[in-house]
Amino acid sequence: MHLGALDLAVIAATLVISVVVGLRQTRRGKGDLVSYFAADRALPWWIAGTSIVATSFAADTPLAIARIVRTQGLLGNWYWWSGGIGFVVCMFLFAPLWRRSRVLTDAEIIELRYGDRAAAGLRGFLAVFRGVLANGITMGWVLLGMQKIIGETLGWPREASMVGLIALSLVYTAAAGLWGVVVTDVLQFGLAMFGSIALMVAVYAKIGGPAALAEASVSAAQKAQAVAAEKAAVAAEKAAGAAEAAADVVLEAGLVGADSVSAIADPATLLSFVPNLDAGGAVMATFAFYVGIQWLGGAEGGGFLAQRLFATRNEKHAVLALLWFAIAHFALRAWPWIVVGLGSIVLLPELADPETAYPRLMVQLLPAGILGLMVASLLAAFMSTISTHLHWGASYVVNDIYLRFMRPGCGDEEALRVSRMAVGLMALIAAAMAWQMDSVFGAWLYLSEIGAGAALIGALRWYWWRLNAASEISALVTSLVLSNALRLVDGLEDEAMYPLRFVIVLSSGTIVAFAVALLTRPTPTHALDAFYRRVRPGGWWGPVAARCPEVSGDRIGVDHLVAVVLGVATLFGGLFGLGALALGMYGRGAALLAVAIGALVGLLRRIQRFEWATEQLPANDSAG
Repeated sequence: MHLGALDLAVIAATLVISVVVGLRQTRRGKGDLVSYFAADRALPWWIAGTSIVATSFAADTPLAIARIVRTQGLLGNWYWWSGGIGFVVCMFLFAPLWRRSRVLTDAEIIELRYGDRAAAGLRGFLAVFRGVLANGITMGWVLLGMQKIIGETLGWPREASMVGLIALSLVYTAAAGLWGVVVTDVLQFGLAMFGSIALMVAVYAKIGGPAALAEASVSAAQKAQAVAAEKAAVAAEKAAGAAEAAADVVLEAGLVGADSVSAIADPATLLSFVPNLDAGGAVMATFAFYVGIQWLGGAEGGGFLAQRLFATRNEKHAVLALLWFAIAHFALRAWPWIVVGLGSIVLLPELADPETAYPRLMVQLLPAGILGLMVASLLAAFMSTISTHLHWGASYVVNDIYLRFMRPGCGDEEALRVSRMAVGLMALIAAAMAWQMDSVFGAWLYLSEIGAGAALIGALRWYWWRLNAASEISALVTSLVLSNALRLVDGLEDEAMYPLRFVIVLSSGTIVAFAVALLTRPTPTHALDAFYRRVRPGGWWGPVAARCPEVSGDRIGVDHLVAVVLGVATLFGGLFGLGALALGMYGRGAALLAVAIGALVGLLRRIQRFEWATEQLPANDSAG
């Protein structure tokens, strides 16, 4: 164990404060399911946005980001940086629609949109798929990341770690509902950011500052590359037999490293924000995939993000919540983790598991008390994420399974009691998932793939009346079957083949869904009309709009396109501006930040001009 008495005292105090703050919200979650799962639809934008950021800032995230930087360089972060494009699109094209829908889960929207027996079945399937399977995988990697941190700092075994970590979050999540989750999220996000910045400062102090870090990380990567090449040459020389076998040995040694030298990114591209024009075809293809295709998977929103949007005061608060989340998620919080990843190349060149680089540097660099605060900050990040996913998963189990198919007429008291039991059930599922995992980043890729086939169809459901429940079912089935089948094909199972697998699954699921939509009956007229009247979407709703002349649907046009461009400029100008400062390029950083600030000012002015429905929308009008 690397923690002293002072560290343990800091950790204990932080945990107690988090639980007390959460439990103080218990009375606010006792009203009905809208109170418990949607916080009475009364969240201001800054609480809702901070809660989304805190949930996406789990203990596993810095471990995985440090691993990406260490093994792929800055370019590897485009796996998640590209999501910024999707969130900006969601901000203007989907956030207002989610808020207008006034549902409790994104599975419930299916029955509101399609309204037939197939839609009810799809709603139940999505509740299991998203709330149990996908959500369980997410909670599993969150637990796995925290276990690695505890293993490096406390030395506890996996069994003890899982029981203790889950029990902490269950206390206030089950009791207080969404109010308890979001209020503690604000506290925990602040603590988590403080901890990550403290470790970044310690790395700078050890190496000599931003410019020294940039130079030393490239030099260390070159040295590691030379060691790996030398070991690869020795391995190839020892390989007696066919040239093909020798080549395989060289390839394996070069990518994975031999013995104690782990994979380290190419020194030539280690600090590149974007690929150079003379980069290889594989690098450019992967980059094009990230910025041109992958973000489509998150453009609609959905999941816990949609849950926060359901809970905001009105449409404008939903849009501003998503804007604050996107800025904090992409521009503000990324660089402390990236700096630690670069520092690990210098300070920990020989590392068997690159995902342990972050906690090892914590132990090596932080003094007593600060180390405890750092562990506490990661525990806070863990609790903010796991509490959301426990609560969000329970909302599917109760709203979309128990109340829809088992006890549709039960009262609020019974529904709330079952909700708290469902939170406990989700905790058991999380522990089971974590037990089966060994890589956080690998789990990220898998979850992206199994939902890729339905990503575009999920977005189009809001804007094209002709899609039906059968088309979404076919897309989901195609996605699940094909994504798992491709991992069994020789040559496609490796992490490096993730972009190709994603494109195959996305295109196949979309083609199948379009074919099924056009070959089957449209959604019943009454369901289309009810959905259109409530949500007022834009896009291709001609026949429905003709039947509902009193409804004014959204007009998606140039103003929205300009807003998206300004949003992307804000995010990436801020991201790269802070990144340049973090690497000692102060002039470039100042210029990029100026671009980001100018774009943000223009964006906020445009948001003020949009005709959002800013009145308090009804809280309890759920699709049921």
